[in-house]
Amino acid sequence: MSISTMKRLIAPSILSSDFSKIHEEVHLMISAGADVLHLDVMDGHFVPNITIGPAVVKCIRKVTKLPLDVHLMIENPEKYVDEFVAAGSDMITVHIEAVSLSRLRAMSYELRAKRIKIGISLNPATPISKIKRVLKYVDFVLVMSVNPGFGGQSFISGAIPKIRQLRAVFDKDIAVDGGINDKTGKLVAEAGANILAAGSYIFRAKNTKKAIEALRKGF
Repeated sequence: MSISTMKRLIAPSILSSDFSKIHEEVHLMISAGADVLHLDVMDGHFVPNITIGPAVVKCIRKVTKLPLDVHLMIENPEKYVDEFVAAGSDMITVHIEAVSLSRLRAMSYELRAKRIKIGISLNPATPISKIKRVLKYVDFVLVMSVNPGFGGQSFISGAIPKIRQLRAVFDKDIAVDGGINDKTGKLVAEAGANILAAGSYIFRAKNTKKAIEALRKGF
């Protein structure tokens, strides 16, 4: 598939939302024109932070029909995938740093059989060469443009050549997560990304709809 014919998607990252009014935040994203909701799951082991689990995913599922991309920044993700699928996930993203080829292959078969998309993510320090052997088992790749663990970090420019390298060998969806705003979003889109996961830029904007529209204009 040519990049020119791929869907361009904006995925607000719920990590930057106000969890005390999560239902309102989700409805705000819907009305503002979000295409996907990006849910960061952290376990305090793979990354130095703890966020949400299947119970929160289930609650969000109840209030929206938007696709839920559940980004598992956790150790041994294969142990928890079924719980997140049962909670209502449409897309499951795991890290190449946390899974073996055999486990990823098994997860791929199981998730695709349930019509759940599977993605592989890689940290800023991880080269594209580390994921080339697994590309045939995934539906999308998530390139991290910050070190995972906390929201609000600055964009790491080394993600741009990485996206270009990946686009040269991968004709499916490429998402980017970390430090995305109207300027960095345009740069990664030009490099070949077609899904932008953005947290602070969207949730801290005075006008959420305009923020999402600004990201979309970068494509």
